[in-house]
Amino acid sequence: MSREIIDTHLIRILHTLMEEGSVSRTADLLGQTQPAISVALRRLRTITGDPLLVRSGNRMVPTVRGLALIGPASQVLRGVDDILRPAEGFDPGVADQTFRIASPDYLDVFFVPAIVDRLRRQAPNARIEFTHLLAGGGYERGLESGFVDLVIGNWHTPPAHLHLQPLCDDELVCLMRDAHPIAPGALDTAAFAAADHLTVTTHGGAGPGTIDMALRSAGLRRNVVATLPYFCAAPYVLVKSDLIFTTTRSFARHYAEFLSLRVEPLPAAAPALRYYQLWHERTHRAPASKWLRDLVAQATSDQLGMTAHVRKSAIR
Repeated sequence: MSREIIDTHLIRILHTLMEEGSVSRTADLLGQTQPAISVALRRLRTITGDPLLVRSGNRMVPTVRGLALIGPASQVLRGVDDILRPAEGFDPGVADQTFRIASPDYLDVFFVPAIVDRLRRQAPNARIEFTHLLAGGGYERGLESGFVDLVIGNWHTPPAHLHLQPLCDDELVCLMRDAHPIAPGALDTAAFAAADHLTVTTHGGAGPGTIDMALRSAGLRRNVVATLPYFCAAPYVLVKSDLIFTTTRSFARHYAEFLSLRVEPLPAAAPALRYYQLWHERTHRAPASKWLRDLVAQATSDQLGMTAHVRKSAIR
């Protein structure tokens, strides 16, 4: 067989010729002239080293070699058609797949229930898994490898190589027990600096976290005497101690509703924390990924619209 490069159009002509056994019918089916198909047949004969179609009485019939090429030609054409076919849309009503979202546990009390509720209503056959930001080698690697589909969190400087959509802003406040020695409304900068503080560390690297950076920009320093790995444990520590926990208003308000805790304003103006959803270029155009991002954005808007400032920013 010749080493000449054969294009997909020539393979389509070969396949049609072998199935139809006619130059004229092949020309009609492919919208070409009979001379053009005859030229293509001569080229195919040169490439394969076989006549492919031979006359039998008043008609043409494929040779044994020609018949043997129908299967491989069909396979190639199916592959080409799959490549050229537009991506299928995503129908959540019949979707049967698992979505995985990485997020810190402080989002559990407001983001997670709203997202699960929407997903269950829109995609009843789908499954959703929430995992820690450090699972799977860290959220950046998880997005790159496909271990996670989406990441939700807040960062002072989000990674520039990932796609990003701001979801909302939430202000910082202080959470403490009702019987705390600092009286309601008396938390000033001096009292803040003199108090003992509780913090949560979920990031894997060294250096200040997002809240520490916000406090520093406000000129506030805190004496941290207890550090936890999980946000949702913090309110229960506060109930049993005189510690102060700096967190977002949404988180603080949730726990103050059913525990003996109160919310105090931060004694100095600090920038709000901004929540983002991040995703990788590999899933940027995938219909299922687009649907998931829209679902998260809408769930966030519905859930935090009354307690945080929902940000209508462009996607990066």
